[in-house]
Amino acid sequence: MNAAAPTATAPAAREAMDRDFIEKNQIVERYLLGKLPPRGVADFERVVRENPALVEEIGLAERVHRAVKLIEASGQPELWQEKPRQFWEKPGFVAAIGGALLVAAIGAAVLGSQLAESQANVAKLEAQVAERPIDPAGSRRTLTLVPSRTGMPAAAMFDIGGSGAELVEIKTDLSWSGARAFRIGIERADQGTVAVLHNVLKDSNGHVRLALNSAALGPGTYEMTIEGLDWRGAASPAAWAVFDVAPRKPR
Repeated sequence: MNAAAPTATAPAAREAMDRDFIEKNQIVERYLLGKLPPRGVADFERVVRENPALVEEIGLAERVHRAVKLIEASGQPELWQEKPRQFWEKPGFVAAIGGALLVAAIGAAVLGSQLAESQANVAKLEAQVAERPIDPAGSRRTLTLVPSRTGMPAAAMFDIGGSGAELVEIKTDLSWSGARAFRIGIERADQGTVAVLHNVLKDSNGHVRLALNSAALGPGTYEMTIEGLDWRGAASPAAWAVFDVAPRKPR
């Protein structure tokens, strides 16, 4: 008669985590100290969620409260207290930086638009100047100018242009000056130099002659400075004059 084969012993069932198991194995203390294995932590938290009354029975709330009081007494921040933020982490600072960046971006866009518009206007004016023809003089006249010897006059001493382009020969009386050669500078008032003429000689009558086509100058006020040149070419102020170029009337 054959002996019966031995049967395999079944593994022992895992002990359920109940109140007795929790107290016997000091689950609460080990949980609070972080000494439970991950499986034990998961089981303990599941049991507590499923049995809310167990919190009071095992004294979990009281033990947590004592731990919190101990932490407070030691001067440590509370566990749930938010960590103080640096000034750059605060919402107000972030909002201020964002607002400043937005204002800067808008300012840059406005300045960029204004710059582009200014450049376009300059290019347009340069094209107009380059393409603008000088009208032929429709008339000629000669005038004798007695310039100021004490400084730039406050008002225009004569005017040219207006009805149409004209060629005006200006005879400036410098008979009183001991210089024979002169340098003449013409500037548009509050804008810049238009022309500089070097070594202009006076004639036998003591006049310095200068011919201007009124169409070559835009409307406005022009200041003329006359400097006497000595034998070395050194200049010294001698006389001044102011004249107007009138706008051309439409035909």
